[in-house]
Amino acid sequence: MRAFIAAATGLALAFAVVLTLTALGSPSGGTSPKPLLTTVPAHP
Repeated sequence: MRAFIAAATGLALAFAVVLTLTALGSPSGGTSPKPLLTTVPAHP
């Protein structure tokens, strides 16, 4: 029973965090114009 209560508490806390972030809105700012480096550079 304690595991169920812990799971429900965690789920409620996560839901509250999501609602808070949604209410605050997304942070203002743009994405970087540079593409992310996804390949490993060749070793000398």
